[in-house]
Amino acid sequence: MQRARSAGRPTLDEVAARAGVGRGTVSRVVNGSPQVSEAARAAVIRAIEELGYVPNRAARALVTQRTDSVALVVSESEERVFAEPFFAGIIRGINSVLLETPMQLWLAMAQSKRERERVEHHLTRQHVDGVLLMSLHGADRLPLLLAERGLPVVICGQPGGDPDLDSGTVSCVDADNGGGAKAAVAHLLAQGRRRIAAIAGPQDMGVGVLRLQGYRDAMAEANVRVDESLIAYGDFSEASGAGAMRTLLDRHPDLDAVFCASDLMAVGAMRTLREYGRRIPADVAVVGFEDSVLARQTDPPLTTVHQPVEAMGREMARLLVARIKGEPAGPPLTVLDTHLVVRASG
Repeated sequence: MQRARSAGRPTLDEVAARAGVGRGTVSRVVNGSPQVSEAARAAVIRAIEELGYVPNRAARALVTQRTDSVALVVSESEERVFAEPFFAGIIRGINSVLLETPMQLWLAMAQSKRERERVEHHLTRQHVDGVLLMSLHGADRLPLLLAERGLPVVICGQPGGDPDLDSGTVSCVDADNGGGAKAAVAHLLAQGRRRIAAIAGPQDMGVGVLRLQGYRDAMAEANVRVDESLIAYGDFSEASGAGAMRTLLDRHPDLDAVFCASDLMAVGAMRTLREYGRRIPADVAVVGFEDSVLARQTDPPLTTVHQPVEAMGREMARLLVARIKGEPAGPPLTVLDTHLVVRASG
């Protein structure tokens, strides 16, 4: 006959009594230790379910010296994080790995000075076991600050500054931005396009620098001189792509192709090209970067560089979990392959 649940919050001792095992056995099961027989584990789990026992995270943290929490800090506005497909893909990848662990993910946007100060105050070993960072701009000191606090850190993308990636606590995960951009521009050159413009990303971010360098490398290999006035800059948003395309068309009405460093900027560029009466790709070919869901929805569908966004998120989480556990995390920089997806825009 099943006994009624005790009044108040069930204790570890009550679980042990219900399961017919010692208190230490219950603690080992709750903390995921393999040093328990299958029969004892099954009895403890059954008792936990019957009593509705919930482990005390604060007490557990005192024993394990872990919080079972990791932070994802994005140095962008809330509007961009929740609107742009890239961020959603990264978060899906991260979450798919953390679901297999006891760790909980919390998300923070830290664009303004006030947001940054609040987040920095919270990022200590008393609150989180490790930190994932995205969209770092310039020579951001946050990775080194966290490393000095003894927190494992994994960065999405190579920062524009120079963090100490050999510190033993900081890793980077990136896509082959330079190679992908070079392949995109080489594709345009192979079609006979020669007045190829570029809408580059922010140059205080590694991704912006590397994708622009890929454009320059492809042009150099084809012996086509790079005209700096054929390069405009955006912030990866649709609006910035539209504005940059206007600037380029006003400078060079005869341009015949444009490489955009993000799909969203390509969407904005295509809108401007239509406003100027340009046919895509007959008059101007367009290539983007990311291969987001938007690339299949544009008219015409967008030729773009496939970036393995969810795989990047999974690798970030895998590396962070390994570092938290003290396991070998591999080289400080992991670069995932990209490839060109040819559609109708160019």
